[in-house]
Amino acid sequence: MKNLVMLSVVTMNLFANNISKGKELFGAYCSICHSVTGKQSLGPDLNLVSYSKHKEQIKKYIVDPSQYYEEFGYSANAMPKLPLTNEEVDFVVDYIDSIQPFKVWMKK
Repeated sequence: MKNLVMLSVVTMNLFANNISKGKELFGAYCSICHSVTGKQSLGPDLNLVSYSKHKEQIKKYIVDPSQYYEEFGYSANAMPKLPLTNEEVDFVVDYIDSIQPFKVWMKK
């Protein structure tokens, strides 16, 4: 039981660290065009994106926006391909996913 508790604590700390790294990367690469607070911006507010999209969908879009913009309901793509590693993309996706505690797709 003690090992299970320790594993849970370590896992929670790692996930919190991932979110922190993702928030930092978001600030460096994404906040130029995107908001998470409802402020008007060039790109969509990612709090709203997080409400309606799964993490896997968000990751696909970040990795290759020119291929997935129509799946997100956009008529064109203005998002550049970002110079992020797969691990960094995962951090950003974990952060974006964490900002919206209520998910529309969970209700289905």
